[in-house]
Amino acid sequence: MKEKLEQIRREALEALEQTKAAQDLEALRVKYLGKKGELTAVLKQMGSLSAEERPVIGELANNVREALTDALARRQKAIEEAALNARLESETLDVTIPGRRPEVGHKHPMSIALDELKDIFVGMGFQIAEGPEIELAEYNFTKLNTEEGHPAREWGDTFYIREDSSLLLRTQTSPLQVRTMERQQPPIRIIAPGRVYRKDEVDATHSPMFHQVEGLVVDKGITMADLKGTLNAMVEQLYGAGTKTRFRPHHFPFTEPSCEVDVQCHACGGAGCRVCKGEGWIELLGAGMVHPKVLQGVGINTDVYSGFAFGMGLERTAMRRFGITDLRLIFENDMRFLSQF
Repeated sequence: MKEKLEQIRREALEALEQTKAAQDLEALRVKYLGKKGELTAVLKQMGSLSAEERPVIGELANNVREALTDALARRQKAIEEAALNARLESETLDVTIPGRRPEVGHKHPMSIALDELKDIFVGMGFQIAEGPEIELAEYNFTKLNTEEGHPAREWGDTFYIREDSSLLLRTQTSPLQVRTMERQQPPIRIIAPGRVYRKDEVDATHSPMFHQVEGLVVDKGITMADLKGTLNAMVEQLYGAGTKTRFRPHHFPFTEPSCEVDVQCHACGGAGCRVCKGEGWIELLGAGMVHPKVLQGVGINTDVYSGFAFGMGLERTAMRRFGITDLRLIFENDMRFLSQF
């Protein structure tokens, strides 16, 4: 039995020294020190020994158990340290290497132009109004003095949602002017920015979805001179002092008198090019004095109050502001283009 215990000690210690994995170490513990292990099997035979042999074999068995237990602990620690070192080696971080600067986004040119417009008009005392993009035809057309049969109400020009033409994607942000006048008495000074939709073919200056900023002022004694002064002040703050503008007579159902306001083409300086279609000027916005029918329709006394309104395409404003020659670039999300702003 003594020789068997020494054999167990020798074989177990050799096996432990060669063990590299924690699961193999556990298998050796069970093999030699478990309830059904080899050392336990030897101890079960001690009943057959004489009284003189039992203390000797018992002491030897305890020594073998302690030796194996200590060897298991040392080997387990060594395996854990090796695993930790391997992990540290694979996850090494060199703190002396310069860090990677995170990419920080910035404003889209459209957002820049819109924020500038907001700052300009808020500085003039205007408030910002918001409203639905899916609009009732009553607000988009009828209450703006655009009756049935008007070309703007044709299916070829407008994205209708209902077959009876009562619901549509708004073609302008003008409905917000009516909604504001219905719930607020003069004085009124608002701008209404937002997306609008029209069945336009895509080209260098047109898109079926674009952004518009409309403005409305209603108060006592408002005249065309107030409109021109406001728009000229806006243009100079947006594009710089001395920016050339041109006011042309026009017709809009909801304003009377009406006008178109142009700015000199930024691409050719007025000489004529594909951006301005050879005219030297780019249409910036439409404007005019609010039609009395529109004011009366929302319960405003036209003997006391008058007002002006205007609406501009934000894309064209951004194009003029940043010298962009093709509106399609704004919507293509090409980082080579957007990173310039």
